[in-house]
Amino acid sequence: MLSINGITLGDEALEREAKLFVDARDRGAAARRSLAVRELLLQRAGALGLLEGGAPRAQVCFASRADEDAVIAAVIEADIRVPSPTEEECRRYYDSHPERHAAGELIEARHILFAVTKGTPVNALRDVAERALSEILADSTLFAERARDLSNCPSGAQGGNLGQFGRGQMAPEFEQALFGKSDVGVLPQLVRTRFGFHVVEVVRRIPGRAIPYDEVRGSIADRLTARSEERALAQYVRVLAGSARIEGVDLGAASSPLVQ
Repeated sequence: MLSINGITLGDEALEREAKLFVDARDRGAAARRSLAVRELLLQRAGALGLLEGGAPRAQVCFASRADEDAVIAAVIEADIRVPSPTEEECRRYYDSHPERHAAGELIEARHILFAVTKGTPVNALRDVAERALSEILADSTLFAERARDLSNCPSGAQGGNLGQFGRGQMAPEFEQALFGKSDVGVLPQLVRTRFGFHVVEVVRRIPGRAIPYDEVRGSIADRLTARSEERALAQYVRVLAGSARIEGVDLGAASSPLVQ
């Protein structure tokens, strides 16, 4: 049973939530954490008088998830304060990550695609992909052979070779996992895209030209702010959990306030 301060979240709600976590190793556990966090925030909304008519959470039913999201956003805005990054912090991030602020960067890579199609048992497919990844991490000389045997991409016939490519040529999720970094070799984790699971090896990186700081200062500030928001929200949830009666999930409750 999943219960937050006496409000029970039933199997039907858990099943709906689990559908949002198809990529999770344990969809049920992910759904429990997600529902528990959302319920904590909705109950906080009631305590803050943010629900319709100032009603407590126990008396409010939401017509849609979008309505819940709007209330949760209001709670976050009311309770969490995230300072804007300073100029020094932005400059330090720029200087520390030159590979993320370059134009014209090229990557040479190869991959093995485990395609997700309609009706594919996703968890079983992920297990197969992870076994292949573990085998290749232990012996990278097996990459081409496994690509020919296992890949659902035509590149498998060429050992998974994708050639050289720049930004904007591959699926955004694929590029996000590869660009703006400095490592080469087999990536230690699967890359998940709309097409399925990929075992990826970065064969070579060809650096691009450095983008001036002034041109990327805004995006750096956004990145640092998002990072701070994520940390602050995680701390905030632990604070709420620390004073809540929770059954059926562990949210890493905190015993004292962490966010001012």
